[in-house]
Amino acid sequence: MIYLDYAATSPMTPKALKAYCEVAKQYYGNSASLHDLGGQAHYFVEQARAVVARSLGVNSDGVIFTGSGTEGNLISILSLALASNKGKHIISSQAEHTSVHAALNTLEKMGFVVTKLPLQQDGCIHVEQLREVIQADTALITIQHVNSEIGSIQPIDEIAEIAKQLNVLLHVDCVQSFCKLPLKQQVDAITVSAHKIGGPKGCGAIYINPKLRVPALAPGVTHERGLRGGTLDTPSIVAFATAIEDYQYERKHYEALRQSFKENLQETCQIIESKEQLPNICGVLMKRVEGQYVLLKLNEAGICISTGSACDIHSESGTKAILSMGYSMEAARQFFRISFGPLTTLEEIDRLQMALSVI
Repeated sequence: MIYLDYAATSPMTPKALKAYCEVAKQYYGNSASLHDLGGQAHYFVEQARAVVARSLGVNSDGVIFTGSGTEGNLISILSLALASNKGKHIISSQAEHTSVHAALNTLEKMGFVVTKLPLQQDGCIHVEQLREVIQADTALITIQHVNSEIGSIQPIDEIAEIAKQLNVLLHVDCVQSFCKLPLKQQVDAITVSAHKIGGPKGCGAIYINPKLRVPALAPGVTHERGLRGGTLDTPSIVAFATAIEDYQYERKHYEALRQSFKENLQETCQIIESKEQLPNICGVLMKRVEGQYVLLKLNEAGICISTGSACDIHSESGTKAILSMGYSMEAARQFFRISFGPLTTLEEIDRLQMALSVI
């Protein structure tokens, strides 16, 4: 099989897999236990925490390990919204990950009011529009760094400046951008995930500024500074840190793959371009053909792609990003996504082109 669905998940790297197996075999103690095996596990967890912190440029005191990017978004958004004393207004976008919208739905039931901004034709939210909708009671802004469907890069640096000026908390979903695109500005909360960069599934992390007084969502839990309960998965956490240290985002490699894909793309297909974009994610529309059909035909040809975020795969509403950009529902149903990884080759792109040409 040719795997072109790296935006959904990536295979574990050999180093991360080796680290996982070694820790699972030798250092299986509970990191909260007081005996020697527990102390050894705790040591490895704290070393990994420091690796995550360095990769984000933050204080390790604010790093909390989670079970996924989804859980990380839920904890971050709910915690920051409840920590703010400014009011009950939240700003986000229409194209956020499903977990972000799930957290916002929960907050709306608690009396919060949410403003969801559309994406412009360049795939990004309009910064001035964001500034205009900020109110005196705006408590939180939550915006993704990179869109998982089309790869558009949101203007986080400008948004962070506005949030700082107006004393509004800012959470950034960095699941797609982690280790690929750094944040230049300090923000209040960040979500990352291990399996997008060659780490294990079921492991992620959040950063919440330790200066913030954040209430526990489940008071009484004792792990991870009371913000997340449950015994830590030490092997996964160490494998996550190993993947971070091992990961290199070769932008020129992805630009070459994307250029090859664009140059030989048949006339019935259109790549959705953005003002600023990660080149490893290609959102594509094929005229008069549904994306699900393209996925199935390519799967028959031994090629794995997707029709958008794996967390939205059962949704009938189309893809959030291009709908937010003003495309019709018909166009949304024609959408599919190609996403490259470190192991993707030009020969695989050629085979993809050949398979698309007969659909």
